[in-house]
Amino acid sequence: MKNTFGQSVSVTVFGESHGRGVGAVIDGLAPGMEVSGEEIARQLSRRRPSSPLDTARQEKDPFEILSGVFHGRATGTPLCIFIPNGDARSGDYTYGPARPSHADYAAHCKYHGFEDYRGGGHFSGRVTAALTAVGGILLPALEKLGVEIGTHILECGGVRDREFEDVAGDVRALRNRAFPVLEEDCAGQMSRRILEAREEQDSVGGVTQTAIAGLMPGLGEPWFDSLESILAHAVFSVGGVKGIEFGAGFAGTKLPGSRFNDPMRMADGRVVTESNHNGGINGGISNGMPVVFQCAVKPTPSISRPQRTVDFLRGEDTELTIRGRHDPAIIRRVCPVLDSVTAIAVADVLAQRYGTDVFTRGTGT
Repeated sequence: MKNTFGQSVSVTVFGESHGRGVGAVIDGLAPGMEVSGEEIARQLSRRRPSSPLDTARQEKDPFEILSGVFHGRATGTPLCIFIPNGDARSGDYTYGPARPSHADYAAHCKYHGFEDYRGGGHFSGRVTAALTAVGGILLPALEKLGVEIGTHILECGGVRDREFEDVAGDVRALRNRAFPVLEEDCAGQMSRRILEAREEQDSVGGVTQTAIAGLMPGLGEPWFDSLESILAHAVFSVGGVKGIEFGAGFAGTKLPGSRFNDPMRMADGRVVTESNHNGGINGGISNGMPVVFQCAVKPTPSISRPQRTVDFLRGEDTELTIRGRHDPAIIRRVCPVLDSVTAIAVADVLAQRYGTDVFTRGTGT
């Protein structure tokens, strides 16, 4: 079972939704790099359920760093962080009837019935708490290098937020917003659509937009380890993500080359582009402009309506009404997760180019 991402800075996730807890092991951190419990807690709080828009499962996410930190600094050896589960209701789950759009049947095919099926087990969104905690370590480290990452809800329930404009300023503004949108009026409109879906025993999905501001040019490889490939690999580790596009993405196919191309010029001694349809990447390599990408986030598959399915143990058709506590939309809570997996990917490519000590000594450029 492959649960590790990264080459120079690697992250391995472990745990199940209804097991003792979830966690992550980070290897390749620079010795002496600051590790702040307050930053980890702050990042976890952004993901935590906090309103009727979210699941009723109230995990407080206390965490324990088991190794790799001494006197608030990374030792350089593997850092293990553990988050116990405290509010699981395993009786809400049975094995055999597959929940539509969940991993139940696919997991059965791969693990032959030995998988922990309760709450989705290792396939549960609960495991993203571990990824979010890793973000609480890597996001501040990247900020010290001038690299800032932020994600907002671009579209949900037919309501659309504006796109990034002053990218660095917008990213900073998102840090203090409980509902991650750039136009604050959109928060109420999207919230109403989500609550309407809950009342209808249904769910909604949406589109997120992530920006990486301050990323230096020259990161990534031209072919199989292109910066797009690495970011997409990390982003698709988040189960609710079903698509990704960079810059103008699919909409850019409707433009002629004369409008899609990003004109270049000099500004304050550096190369910039006047537009950013390519999303800050050319030839698989960062060009110094903000890296911007959108993700398609599917509607929460757990809904309270009766659904047609199969009982794969009995080999027969059946009907299932899902019990348990679930989000009518995961899109608000997925934003800090996307920040975190993006930080993991960026940390890895930076360490590959400059060495793992980049987080304490800088790039030297």
